[in-house]
Amino acid sequence: MIRFERRPKPEGFEKRVEEPGAAWLEANATGRPPAHWREFRPQLADAFGSLCAYCAMFEPVGTVDHFVSIDEDRSKSYDWTNYRFSAGWINSSKQSLKSTQVIDPFAVTNEWFAVQLPSMQLVLTDHVPPEERERAQFVLDRLHLGHDERVVRQRREWYRMYQEGELDLIGLRRKAPLIAAAVKKQEAA
Repeated sequence: MIRFERRPKPEGFEKRVEEPGAAWLEANATGRPPAHWREFRPQLADAFGSLCAYCAMFEPVGTVDHFVSIDEDRSKSYDWTNYRFSAGWINSSKQSLKSTQVIDPFAVTNEWFAVQLPSMQLVLTDHVPPEERERAQFVLDRLHLGHDERVVRQRREWYRMYQEGELDLIGLRRKAPLIAAAVKKQEAA
């Protein structure tokens, strides 16, 4: 994970998402809220630089992750500040978790996680505060970010592209910033 900065809600969001969403929530005490947020998925992807908020790699499709899930707090269903751009399979892994169990990509510090070369595993660093270590490890395990083959294969491919000159370090930083940081650290050693 890396830190992301909040971006303002896009133009038209209030009219096309918040207002109809609030009306639906007021009229329906139960049920799955309509996904009015879907039409703003491209703007959410742009707000995250098309990087999954959790694995911090380029995500060409992605989903709208409700950081505070709809089951946890329905009132946040249509709140732009509650959305994170996520790979679909990672979002599904997070599904039933409470927001207090997950580290928020808007609150993490860049130095908390590092990719190890050449294994491509994501590990905690010594920069994770002691009071956050257990939760950070839980996130690595539950969201399959540490060493799951799905995410490791992606990392290997970005690294291969860099090694074979298909991507320079600037491009790697845009598509897989944790791998770029690992490369930079390795080259400095």
